[in-house]
Amino acid sequence: MNFENKKDYELFLKNLIESKDLKYKEFHGKLLKSDNLIGIRVPDLKKIAKEISKNNYKGFIKYTNHNYYEEKTIHGLILGYLKIPENELFKLIDEFLPYNDNWATNDITCSNLKVFKKIPFDSVLKYINSTNPWTIRFGLVLLLNYYINEEYIAKILRICDNVKSEEYYVQMANAWLISICFIKFQKTTYDFLLNNSLNDFTFNKSISKICDSYRVDKEIKEELKKLRR
Repeated sequence: MNFENKKDYELFLKNLIESKDLKYKEFHGKLLKSDNLIGIRVPDLKKIAKEISKNNYKGFIKYTNHNYYEEKTIHGLILGYLKIPENELFKLIDEFLPYNDNWATNDITCSNLKVFKKIPFDSVLKYINSTNPWTIRFGLVLLLNYYINEEYIAKILRICDNVKSEEYYVQMANAWLISICFIKFQKTTYDFLLNNSLNDFTFNKSISKICDSYRVDKEIKEELKKLRR
C-alpha cells in the first residue's frame, strides 16, 4: 500500500470492494441510513488504517475520493495512529473534517485519537464552536472520550448548556456527553439537570441515556424520570 499514484489507490479500492461482507453491509447500512458503503467491519478498517499510517499515508489522503464510508473512516482512523507533532496533526484533522459526515466515521475517529489525552482542553473548543454540525459532534465526542474529569467537569457542563444546535446528531452527542458526565460525576451533573437551558429533546434524551446505564442505581433513575419535560 504505497499509494504512489492514482492507479495504486484504485487497486487498493478494488481489493477493498472484493473483500466486502454483504451481511455486514446490509446491517450497517441500515444503521447509517446509507447505501454508500462497501461492507468492511471496524476491526478490519483499523488494521488497514494502521498499516497505511506506517507507510505512505499522505498518498492515501491525496488520492482517496472519499466516496465510500470506509474511505472516510480509514482516513479518520489513520490520524489516530500517526506519531507526528501536534501542529501537523491539527492540520491533518482540519483537512479531514470536511469529509466527516456521518456518526460512525465521527465516533470511530474520535475514539482512536488517543493523543487527545495529552492535548490541552481548550484545543477542542474550536470544533464545538464550528457551524458544521458534524464538526460540533466531533468536538463533543472528543470531550466525552478524553476530558471528563474533576478539572473539566464544570466547563464541560457549561459547554453542553451552550450548545444550541437543532441538528439531531449534535443533540444526541450532547445528550450522550451529559449522560457520561452523570455516570462519572453524579452530584455535579444532577445539579446541572435541575438548572439548565437545554432544549427539551436534549434534556429528555440525556435522562434516557442515563437510565439506560447499568452504572446508575434504580432509585436514581426513578428520580430522574420525574424530571422529564
